[in-house]
Amino acid sequence: MGEPNLQEIHDFLVGLAQQAGKMIVSANPSSVDTKKNSSDLVTETDKAVEDLVSSSLESRYPNYSFLGEETAQSGRLTDEPTFIVDPIDGTTNFVHAHPYISISLAFAHQQKPLVGVVYNPFTQHLYTAIQGQGAYLTAPKIPSSFPSEGEKVESTYERRRLPLRSPPPPLPDLSSAQIAVEYGNERNGDNWDTKINTFSALGRAKSLDGAMVQSVRSLGSAALNMCSVARGDIDVYWEGGCWAWDVAAGWVVVEEAGGLVVGGNRGEWAPKVDGRRYLVLRAGAGKELVEEFWGKIQGKLVYDDTD
Repeated sequence: MGEPNLQEIHDFLVGLAQQAGKMIVSANPSSVDTKKNSSDLVTETDKAVEDLVSSSLESRYPNYSFLGEETAQSGRLTDEPTFIVDPIDGTTNFVHAHPYISISLAFAHQQKPLVGVVYNPFTQHLYTAIQGQGAYLTAPKIPSSFPSEGEKVESTYERRRLPLRSPPPPLPDLSSAQIAVEYGNERNGDNWDTKINTFSALGRAKSLDGAMVQSVRSLGSAALNMCSVARGDIDVYWEGGCWAWDVAAGWVVVEEAGGLVVGGNRGEWAPKVDGRRYLVLRAGAGKELVEEFWGKIQGKLVYDDTD
């Protein structure tokens, strides 16, 4: 087995994402099941999309491994060349007809994500990245004027390098930041307490030893949160409880956009893709901001591959 052709893999994943996107936008998520609890949902469309992706990848790349959300026995990566797939990242949004979901497709080798494709079929925003070649957003181009009555409207797309603002503006401290966080589906225990107490510390006034961040966002999709960091409109994203399939594609997009991925606990400068806790910063944010954020974490996030 020779060295992976990353450009070929990238192009194949883009085509798969667009094919799966057509399946998603035409689906009606009427059959909804729960996995861990009522906040952890799965639909027939999740399963159908993963079946489509896995069978296509197995046919094209029979010697490569596959790690998918709906079929994985554990969330652990190996050193083998591996496709890492979340068929619908943001299933709760999908069930509620909230158009912020994504297909997250990544390729990793020796546990390092090398190719990332994240596609929101509702907004038609396509994020792509190959290690060493930059990160890009391809999206419908906004027309400069309204069409005349009876004029045919044709969709045109533009491809822009990330981050969208170049050079990215500096980010001196958290009080200047718009951050993203998520509840996740673990709603009790030590990790829940760490999250809730940290959310409070991030929002609290500085006079009360808080960070007083400017604003908090929650897109309901880890992959889209990470791509927003890569774009530059989210400054920092803190996450605990996700899996490799949630973050692997976005990881490549963030790093290729000049951003940084570290661990979700203090001192974790070299996180693993399957480590399940992450702190993601946009281009222009330095290591001092990492230390400031870590200093506001109230406890420690601890996960294994069976939670």
